Amino acid sequence: MNTLKTFMLLTIMTLFFVWIGGFLGGRTGMTFAIIFAAGMNFFAYWFSDKVILKMYKAHEVTEAEAPELYSIVRRLTQKAGMPMPKVYIIDADQPNAFATGRNPKHAAVAVTNSIMRLLSREELEGVIGHELAHIKHRDILVSSVAATIAGAISYLAQMAQWAFIFGGFGRGNDERGGNPFVALIMMIVAPIAAMIVQMAISRSREFAADTGGAKITGNPRYLASALRKLHMASERIPMNATPATSHLFIVNPLSGKKVAKLFSTHPPVEERIARLEAMSL
Repeated sequence: MNTLKTFMLLTIMTLFFVWIGGFLGGRTGMTFAIIFAAGMNFFAYWFSDKVILKMYKAHEVTEAEAPELYSIVRRLTQKAGMPMPKVYIIDADQPNAFATGRNPKHAAVAVTNSIMRLLSREELEGVIGHELAHIKHRDILVSSVAATIAGAISYLAQMAQWAFIFGGFGRGNDERGGNPFVALIMMIVAPIAAMIVQMAISRSREFAADTGGAKITGNPRYLASALRKLHMASERIPMNATPATSHLFIVNPLSGKKVAKLFSTHPPVEERIARLEAMSL
């Protein structure tokens, strides 16, 4: 099902790019947009996880380097009947975590080093269980592709903004460009489209991953307690995260910013905690 959703997402975004390309540059713009979309789709499918991990300077660790974390991931993956994902650590002050990859056989779990200082072993198990549920549900491909597409849309909006400022639209007689209102629309629509991609991907899946993670660990209160601590920390401690990838994290890394709250890619933490606590009754 998620494979079909990924295909639909890539198709819709391809059509979006072609439409924008036609408005901004006529036939030439559409041709460029098709080439760009084809390259983006190929890149997003095969390399989005590597780009995201590199973006946050995540480094892979072995069992000898992070024995407690590695043992938690290994035990829970065996319990869930899943392949062992690669394990990464991100050097960041904000405690957070995410999973990425194409499928369960090519997956990675990344946590910040600060999360291991903040959480107890049981709470860390709750977080890892949540991320493994994302992998098991095959959410990670859709989420990684969405992050790449959202980033591309945001980049396209920036290009339109600069082109509008310097008058770079509409070269040639057969072009339909040259209309400053088109650039203005692009500057408004593109960031909204990027945010819609993220919000459509994340909200319902976070609830499903919370439930799935609780089943993997066997105790919903592990994750409930972890979410409470992580949410409080994210409010106080900033993280150098991009809006295009914020939906990947277990809690919104931008939640400390007032503007980000208006376009949150995550459901309310209070509601997530309440659902988890209700499971343990």
